[in-house]
Amino acid sequence: MASLINIGMSGLGAASSGLYTTGNNITNADVAGYSRQQNLQSTKGSIRTGDVFIGTGTTLADVRRVYNTFLENQLRTTTSLNSDAAAYLSQVKPLDGLLSDPNTGITAALKSFFTAMQSAGAKPNEDASRQLLLTSAQSLGKRFNTIASQLNEQNTNLNGNLKSMTEQVNKLSATIAQFNEQISRIAAVGGAPNDLLDQRNETVRQLSELVGADAVERNGSVDVYLKNGQALVLGNTVNTLSTKASPSDPTRLSIVHNSGPMQTDITSSVTGGEIGGLLRYRSEVLDPSLNELGRVAMVVSDAINSQLAQGIDKNGEFGAALFNNINSAELISQRSIAKQGNSTGSGNLNVTIKDTGKLSTSDYQVTFTSATGYSVKKLPEGTDMGAFDLNDNPPKVIDGFSLSLNGGAMQAGDSFKVTPTRGGAGSLDTVLTDPKRIALAAPLGATSGASNKGTGVITQPTLTSKLDIYNSAQRLELQTGLKYSTPVKLVFGDEGTSPQTYEMYDAKGTKLSAGTIIPGEANKLQLNVPMVDASGAPIKDGAGVQKTFAFEMTVSGAPKKGDSYTVALTGSGSNDNRNGQSVIDLQSKGTVEVGANGVGISLTDAYGKLVENVGGKTAQAQMDSSSTTALNKSAQAARDSLSGVQLDEEAGNLVKYQQYYTASSQIIKAAQEIFSTLINSL
Repeated sequence: MASLINIGMSGLGAASSGLYTTGNNITNADVAGYSRQQNLQSTKGSIRTGDVFIGTGTTLADVRRVYNTFLENQLRTTTSLNSDAAAYLSQVKPLDGLLSDPNTGITAALKSFFTAMQSAGAKPNEDASRQLLLTSAQSLGKRFNTIASQLNEQNTNLNGNLKSMTEQVNKLSATIAQFNEQISRIAAVGGAPNDLLDQRNETVRQLSELVGADAVERNGSVDVYLKNGQALVLGNTVNTLSTKASPSDPTRLSIVHNSGPMQTDITSSVTGGEIGGLLRYRSEVLDPSLNELGRVAMVVSDAINSQLAQGIDKNGEFGAALFNNINSAELISQRSIAKQGNSTGSGNLNVTIKDTGKLSTSDYQVTFTSATGYSVKKLPEGTDMGAFDLNDNPPKVIDGFSLSLNGGAMQAGDSFKVTPTRGGAGSLDTVLTDPKRIALAAPLGATSGASNKGTGVITQPTLTSKLDIYNSAQRLELQTGLKYSTPVKLVFGDEGTSPQTYEMYDAKGTKLSAGTIIPGEANKLQLNVPMVDASGAPIKDGAGVQKTFAFEMTVSGAPKKGDSYTVALTGSGSNDNRNGQSVIDLQSKGTVEVGANGVGISLTDAYGKLVENVGGKTAQAQMDSSSTTALNKSAQAARDSLSGVQLDEEAGNLVKYQQYYTASSQIIKAAQEIFSTLINSL
């Protein structure tokens, strides 16, 4: 027979379990990853009495987690995306401020330098303005150095973060594997350990904050895979992540997946989470910014040095370099990185900058196909730049640079990463210390003969033969030729003939060449002067042909017969400022990214392009962060609406189970009273 006491007792047990579960929900309301629990009751078997079945009470069937796999996966995915965007933004935002701020960026320093050059050009013999120019050059160099230093420090910090985060990933992976083992052991004897399941899910979510991962349930365990398919957790087996210096660039740490004895570099395929955001920032922003900043610095140094080499300083000497040599032996050896595993004795590569205007912001992968033959690919897109040979004479120029062997001997398979511009900003240095050595004057000046009678007008001559400030032999030779082969004199013939003739003579009166002009028109004369040394002997090339230097000038109007113009080397203390003006013109001249048509962009525009690129990526990162934050909050809200603890609902359940408990007690009380009445009646 059915027992009224047993029925009441089952009700008390169910009410107590309900109170326990409700209380557990309330006390865990703020625990991350906790899924609220529900009691599932079922009716006990009925007892047949005559023609009817009478119930025997209730029983607790299960304590169930309120859980949805889809919502958990959605939360995990949005968490990974949000962490990626936040990590990227945290790096790119300070860089944007650094580059664009007038107090820390390059634009103001460049403007200050060219303003100082204008002041010095206005008073070429004033030492104070020359000293101010030198100080401005030093400030410009230090500004480049400071920004490069901060970018390199950012890379160092990024390396440290990657190392720390991979260690955290390994700890979380090990924890997940431990949960898998415990849950599997409990599931084998029956029951679902709700708390362990919640803790495992929360650990997987925390892992997603660090790196993009997918979780797959299998036989009660959760397997965790990176987005590239590499397994981190398989049941209770853990594969770890580690960092090591990149084989192609030791200054950058790579992410390595360790599966037993097998190690796989997965840097290029890791996405999501803070690790993915940092790697994305490094490849999309940090390295290109270093390269772009270095390129601008190298063009500044090379263009200004090259132009100053064309002039005469206050002492009457040819121009000295303001900045350091971009092709010093030390610097050309630092622009290539040998890959780990290259053949023994392979040495390294010298990277010589041939044309700063043709430099790109890319790095390059050089792979040798033989002892001297090699192929070049532009990174990161992998564009094939062609096949070359170390024996090419002259060396082939690739995007403004050439390669040569720096010791050792190459074998097929040896590989190098070439970074032509990355160190340009950090290595920029102002080497000129004497302000009198700043070459503001043009090397040649022209004067009209004292007895000229015609209306002829000339422009000041422009030296078209370039003084290579980095080629000491060529520079010395041309300087010698300019010094001892001038002055030269142009003497015009009869103005009654058309075209009118002229002849050029050296200082000894020896005729050098002849030509014609059209009186009344602007006639551009392009003249070549044979070069001699201090003894008057011809300066010859390897084939025995006398070398010349070239200059050009314009003659307009109508010179009279016998009118002359003398072109001579500019002396010391000259008030000429034409070379200084040519340096000023570099501010707007297209010296960067010069294409095949000779058109490029200015220094200011090149730096502005860098600022715009970083600014654009920062704005995009802010939008991405806002978007992913909203998605993550939405996913969290969706998960909490189902699995989260609602305190109002639990408070209602608490009252319900209290009443349930009281009512079940009344059943037992009624059974006791009936039993007592029956006993007493007997």
